[in-house]
Amino acid sequence: MGATLFGHYGDKLGRRRVAIISMGGFAVVTLLIGLLPGYETWGMGSIVVLVLLRFVDGVFLGGEYTGANPLAMEHAPKEKRGKWAAFIHTGFPLSLAAMSLITTGLLRVLPAGSLHSPYVQWGWRIPFFLGALFAGGVFLYYVTRVQESGVWARAEKTKSPLKELFRGDNFRCLLQVFLVMSGAWFTLNAVTSILPGVLLTVRHVNSVVVTNAQLVAYCLLALCFVPFGVLGQKIGRRPILALIGLAGCTAGPILYYVLVRSGYRSALQLTLLVTLINLCASPVWAIVTSYINERFPTGIRACGYGVGYSAATIIPAFSSFYMLGLKGLGMPYEYTEIVIFAVGGFLLMLGALYGPETKHVELS
Repeated sequence: MGATLFGHYGDKLGRRRVAIISMGGFAVVTLLIGLLPGYETWGMGSIVVLVLLRFVDGVFLGGEYTGANPLAMEHAPKEKRGKWAAFIHTGFPLSLAAMSLITTGLLRVLPAGSLHSPYVQWGWRIPFFLGALFAGGVFLYYVTRVQESGVWARAEKTKSPLKELFRGDNFRCLLQVFLVMSGAWFTLNAVTSILPGVLLTVRHVNSVVVTNAQLVAYCLLALCFVPFGVLGQKIGRRPILALIGLAGCTAGPILYYVLVRSGYRSALQLTLLVTLINLCASPVWAIVTSYINERFPTGIRACGYGVGYSAATIIPAFSSFYMLGLKGLGMPYEYTEIVIFAVGGFLLMLGALYGPETKHVELS
């Protein structure tokens, strides 16, 4: 919803303005979540308000990348768009690594064993305060240092960008981007959400070992993103996306099977396999920001990027239900992720092959 709303206005009012409004809103709402009274104080009211705040926070978050990423790509020189987009998305693995470190550090200092433990009572609020602080810093940076996109300023404006997006060639382009991003979100769910859960609850691997394995994997991924972006700039986004999709429907599921089948033998083995599994899925995020922005004309670029990027999360969001359905058909639950992983890789590869090469596109 946030990507759709802010994407529409990003094309009408400007990328910079949308990024500023959404980032400021995100900072304020995240701070409010950190200040929210707990269940012992407000009862069910605290749960209702938390859900509402999370919803509004999601709307602002959807608006933030819908404004900021097209703005960055329109500022970038054509020959450096791949590198810039990949650098932007290093924030994804680095933020996951940072969250692991912050949570692990807090739990070492603040016990979390009971309802009245320090972490449960107030320690959980610290990451929200940090998030609000970072968002507020980015908000001030945009207000004082970032200029509006000259590409957008010079372009002919569309009366209704959202309506234009769902017409003719624009809609066909959106469907192709939706296919690519559905594959990307399926594989992302497989490696960041489902895999740790299976290791913890089905294979009973120690939570510290799983956290550390994920931490190492995310740090290594962050180092890989820019080289993947540069490679996509040299040989093309389309072949890189297709190759990552191929890895996602072949090597990734095989490695996952080896991990689950062999069980937990050593922390080194677990870390190596988790890292390799992530490498079969996550590098797609080094490519998609430049690729999707290059797929849409300036008049509907923010709208197309926001809707194409975000609407594709919906079908993969039900992955846990698909896994339970496969379990009901007789497949061992710990192996059902293989299907999710393979489907994601196949959709990504199919979507990439169906679409054109974009590295030579002039965003203006």
